[in-house]
Amino acid sequence: MLDKLVGIEDRYDELNRLLMEVGTDYQRAAELNQERSDLEPLVGKARLYRQALAQLDEARLLQDSEDEEMRLLAEAEVAELSSQADSLEAEIKSMLVPKDPRDKRSVIVEIRAGTGGDEAALFAADLFRMYSRYAERLHWHVDILSTNEIGIGGYKEIIFEIKGKGAYSRLKYESGVHRVQRIPATESSGRIHTSTATVAVLAEVDEVEIDIPEADIRTDVYKSAGAGGQNVQKNATAVRITHIPTGIVVACQDERSQLQNRIRAMSILRARLYEMEEEKRRNEMDETRRSQVGSGERAEKIRTYNYPQSRVTDHRINVSSYNLPMVMMGDIDQFIDELSTRDETDRLAAVGLAEDE
Repeated sequence: MLDKLVGIEDRYDELNRLLMEVGTDYQRAAELNQERSDLEPLVGKARLYRQALAQLDEARLLQDSEDEEMRLLAEAEVAELSSQADSLEAEIKSMLVPKDPRDKRSVIVEIRAGTGGDEAALFAADLFRMYSRYAERLHWHVDILSTNEIGIGGYKEIIFEIKGKGAYSRLKYESGVHRVQRIPATESSGRIHTSTATVAVLAEVDEVEIDIPEADIRTDVYKSAGAGGQNVQKNATAVRITHIPTGIVVACQDERSQLQNRIRAMSILRARLYEMEEEKRRNEMDETRRSQVGSGERAEKIRTYNYPQSRVTDHRINVSSYNLPMVMMGDIDQFIDELSTRDETDRLAAVGLAEDE
């Protein structure tokens, strides 16, 4: 790790020198200054760490003193400096781990009813409320992009955007199959049913990052329809976009204008295409690491919500909460925090910075 830090500190010093020489090339100056700002926190920690190690070496030498009082003071200082160095080392390791460039982005979340008929659709609505309340806790903004309702308060599909810095870093672990075990409101015999819903969390993507040629898409326009098939718009404002090379279809009908629906549909399409490329890249880079926490693929059952026992269990980390009502109110940080910690541990191991077993 110290070798890595030497290279980073050398680059930081070089950037300071280049900034002194850049002159009136403001674009170049901005690029250099941004890189310098990115490195500055790590360099600061590295220098504190190196200083702590040097002081620790000095204190250890004094532990061999024949003067008992000096020896006791040295032992206390060694203990304090060791703790300080360990803390700095842990912080530096975390900072050295390559970050997902999407972590700071807003997200598009797609929830779809799985097995279980109307009960699955009702569960999809419950999950939407859970994420909405979680977003409220963090002062993020929720905006519904597209819905397919069943008329009794459930959704066959709901797609929504959560705008907030770092939304992807927290919610990316929610992708997968969510399972519910409970007595449906429509069940007269009191039997417990098992239903599922799939969640896909996609990082929001700018137009410049994903270029979609017009020749690659087919756009169909039709009249918006509400639950039960009733037309809610006399004009054809709903938009269905088909991405011809991949066959991906995105439909939006909740906005009042055709243009707004098209903008939203293109936003969802870009996010899906970007995720496809990222998935391909991750598969090529490291199949093994992704399997340790879970890839987030929809075929994986990641969490079970057991209503009779008021228990929610995340199967990837074997962590359970016995306060299901609070979880459904958006209290899901205990799962996200543990998944994030496990993920960081895996990434530390991938770059050779993990603690020895």
